[in-house]
Amino acid sequence: MSSPFLEPILRHLNSEPSRTWSLVITFYGDAILPRGGSVGLQTLAEVLGGMGVNDAAVRAAVSRLAADGWLERRRLGRNSFYRLAEKGAGTFAEAARRIYGPHAAGVEDNRLRLLLLPPEMAREPAREALRAAGYGAALPDLWLAPWDRTVPAEARTAIALEARAGTAEARRLAALAWDLEGIAAGYRRFLEPFGEVSGRMPEAGLPGLESLVARLLLIHEYRRVVLRDPFLPHGMLPADWPGGEARRACADLYARLLPASEAWLDAHAADEDGPLPAPGAELWRRFRDDM
Repeated sequence: MSSPFLEPILRHLNSEPSRTWSLVITFYGDAILPRGGSVGLQTLAEVLGGMGVNDAAVRAAVSRLAADGWLERRRLGRNSFYRLAEKGAGTFAEAARRIYGPHAAGVEDNRLRLLLLPPEMAREPAREALRAAGYGAALPDLWLAPWDRTVPAEARTAIALEARAGTAEARRLAALAWDLEGIAAGYRRFLEPFGEVSGRMPEAGLPGLESLVARLLLIHEYRRVVLRDPFLPHGMLPADWPGGEARRACADLYARLLPASEAWLDAHAADEDGPLPAPGAELWRRFRDDM
């Protein structure tokens, strides 16, 4: 797809390590799950073609995802339809809360949960579970997270302590537990191309497929950094933390792209039963603070 509007985004995409299978997961999670979860391979190829991905790469990606249990295929005549398997749907549902949810701008509760792993605890299973739950390791056996994070079952016997953010010691712990500088750099890299395209977007909007491609690339790039963000209390973050600015930029551009991109899906996308069902109200509430 040749588009002056998309050029900065595609240039950014091509400068970063990216895989077609990851773009496929973004498409399903962001656009297809709200519409029943299944779509034809032809539609998928047309959308990814707008990102410069050829048909052979799309077919290879969906075959790999199906073999790995992320997608399920159904064939009707000469047409193939794919949907996210339970594994893929569950993974994106968890990610969606972090991508679209209101807490992505940072939390106000300044309490921290500290977990000290006892010697008898099976280390690696507990560590993997803690990472998945949003904890960071300040020391090999000292893990911390905002107070609202649950303690995974694998770490239930850990010694739990409460601390308060906003102190120099808390900021030092956070710097040890998470790569905050790297996450901040990721947010700034995200803002470079998308800040540019937001200012260049025509007042009348973009054509439907172009809007959908821009929307998916927006979420694809935002997802790559926001899922690394531990969403710490403000008192533990650097003064110039760019996470809030990145979320506002993403939310603003997403809202502007959503109507035309959904209209394109209405007119062109199909599952085994015909045109895709309409999305629920939750789609239109993404990025809202009362979500």
